[in-house]
Amino acid sequence: MLKDIRCFVLDMDGTFYLGYTLIDGSLEFIDTVVKQEKDFLFLTNNSSRSGSYYVEKLANMGCNVGKEKVFTSGEATAIYLSRERKSDRIYVLGTEFLKDELSEYDIKIVEDEPDLVVVGFDTTLTYDKLSKTCTYIREGIPFIATHPDYNCPTEDGMIPDIGAILAFIKASTGKEPELIIGKPHGEIVNSLLEKTGCRKDELAIVGDRLYTDIATGVNHGILSILVLTGETSLEDVEKSTIKPHMIFDSLKDISDALKEL
Repeated sequence: MLKDIRCFVLDMDGTFYLGYTLIDGSLEFIDTVVKQEKDFLFLTNNSSRSGSYYVEKLANMGCNVGKEKVFTSGEATAIYLSRERKSDRIYVLGTEFLKDELSEYDIKIVEDEPDLVVVGFDTTLTYDKLSKTCTYIREGIPFIATHPDYNCPTEDGMIPDIGAILAFIKASTGKEPELIIGKPHGEIVNSLLEKTGCRKDELAIVGDRLYTDIATGVNHGILSILVLTGETSLEDVEKSTIKPHMIFDSLKDISDALKEL
């Protein structure tokens, strides 16, 4: 099942590292993939940070990669907008990191008279920003969201993510986003295909969460590989309706399997 994979799409926290510590065997996995002339791409739903932030974080842990190796739901949103709504004026409820990622794709970001609202995971959220967003949506401006997660894991525990923000917007306006980009939704797959130039049967999604990482692969015809270094246990798999195509203890074990091909 691994032989024809051209690119491994890797979740980060719980798969490649935990907090600020690399999981044993992660660098060995990258080395094996490169030696076999395959490729890899880090993928995160977190749109509060840009690819550059993760490049720096990885470098601080001893993994040196270029920005082209990190793919966020923010960049996936930018790809969607540049493909489908290139001329639209966009109001962004999000961090400056998200705005920077959209700007790199020449998305026109405005404060007034938008054609579309983009809601991201905004760690700089204020009541004024929320109120302005709800006013636009209540007036009939359509909106999309970068990803669906309700909570974001941190070293100090869970913090509210975009799902909580979307719940606030729905409570105020009665409306939900017309499109959600990130895992496990289909638009993230469309953006991945565009980003990598691969077909679905040439990709493998590797992660530790059944309902995001694994569901993305299972729901959209991509090889899904669960690693047991993060959130999910074998007992969780047995109880879930979402079944990965392959299960490994860690990236090191995938590396060992690749070496045997």
